[in-house]
Amino acid sequence: MHENVIFCYSGTGNCLDLAKNIAQGLGGADIVMMRSAPAVTDVREAKRVGFVFPCYGGSAPEDVLRHAKLLQISPEAYTFAVSQSAVYPGTGLSRLNDIVPLKYWRTATHHCSCIWLFPHKLMLPLLSVEKAQKRSEALAAEIAREVLSGKQSPKKPPRNVLNVAENKVWPLISGAKVQGFKVSDACIACGQCVRLCPRKNIQLINGKVIIGSNCAQCLGCLQYCPQSAISIGKITDKREHYHNPNVAAAELMESVIHVG
Repeated sequence: MHENVIFCYSGTGNCLDLAKNIAQGLGGADIVMMRSAPAVTDVREAKRVGFVFPCYGGSAPEDVLRHAKLLQISPEAYTFAVSQSAVYPGTGLSRLNDIVPLKYWRTATHHCSCIWLFPHKLMLPLLSVEKAQKRSEALAAEIAREVLSGKQSPKKPPRNVLNVAENKVWPLISGAKVQGFKVSDACIACGQCVRLCPRKNIQLINGKVIIGSNCAQCLGCLQYCPQSAISIGKITDKREHYHNPNVAAAELMESVIHVG
């Protein structure tokens, strides 16, 4: 493995794009995807170990926290993490810090991909896709510089009580949304959603897409569908679909991405 390792969870590409740009700023890194069980868990030889993940339901995706407990990291390694969201970071950094003590952490915002909750144009600050992407790239370069300099965050990540409460009810909310998944006649049975689902929750049976209940709400299936055939209620049919313009669905399916 590279001396720089970044564990990344990305639903619709924003976090993977950020991780790749940070990796470039570091002079190279191995990005280990955490959408499912990571292909590499022993990174004790790495000098720098980072995490990049989104905010789901007021916290990190539960799979990120579960997989983080499997990792073997040198106590001498410089550890860092970036939580990316549309508006607020939630408690994901704080919960990760309980598992992997972080020397440095940052938050970032980008366009929303939870289409049933908000239109993708919602983010703070309000920016176009083009300007948001430039801002993300500039932030990645800044984070990389600070990581290389060994910068230490002066305090632990915050644990907002409202986000804690939100995260407790998130399984109920997301579970209810799963019941609203629909696949229209526009589906061409290409199977991309089946391959993309991190929890193997989607099947293609007799040419029909069947979506189960074990959904992480990454929404990659919906946002990357080439026919826009997947929806979660009428509101998602009305709203413009979105995924990071620099990340193809195939990249999200990779287990390890080598940068540099």
